[in-house]
Amino acid sequence: MTIESIPVIAIDGPSASGKGTIAQLVAAELGFNYLDSGALYRIVAFSALQRKIPWHEESLLAEMIQTLKIKFLNGKVLLNDQDISEEIRTEAISKGASEVAVHPKVRNALIDLQHSFRQAPGLVADGRDMSTVVFPDARTKIFLTATAEVRAKRRYNQLMSKGIYANLDLILQDLRQRDERDQQRTAAPLTISADAKLLETDNLSIEQAVNAVIQYNSSIQT
Repeated sequence: MTIESIPVIAIDGPSASGKGTIAQLVAAELGFNYLDSGALYRIVAFSALQRKIPWHEESLLAEMIQTLKIKFLNGKVLLNDQDISEEIRTEAISKGASEVAVHPKVRNALIDLQHSFRQAPGLVADGRDMSTVVFPDARTKIFLTATAEVRAKRRYNQLMSKGIYANLDLILQDLRQRDERDQQRTAAPLTISADAKLLETDNLSIEQAVNAVIQYNSSIQT
């Protein structure tokens, strides 16, 4: 089996659209590998913070990436063999991930790493440019979205369920700022691919969204 023949389900969408949860469940259902591309940018932001590299220093960030040893193992994120799964999920690192992701040199530095996850029997990759830049040859492309208000409420509930204080208005404001930053950046802006299926999840449960992706993938493959 050649690399090009390994099937890819590319799921893109804005922040807090639920694409990570849905992509993981789809991958588990199909027995595919999983790539959380957003985690890569979180790792870059986290590592830069640890090394006191400002998030606007594009060249320094790109150089730093070459030194990072990243693994996804059993649902955990490992950086240099240390579990940083929780550390990269804070709101501060989420903001940092969005900021470092605007840099073309950072995105280019992560391309080869993302391609390495394309292994048999298949890959489910979620992010913001999986369909348009990283895996443009993916046969199944999904753009997962929901209104900013619905996404903010989901993020709020998620944080509160973990015992983390959250302010709904601030979350909504932050999401709108991230949407604008992601859509207007010059490097791989968030956009729906012409051949992607739009899946709006405002009124869908996680299970319904997962089933919709699997059914669409099945229809594409046949």
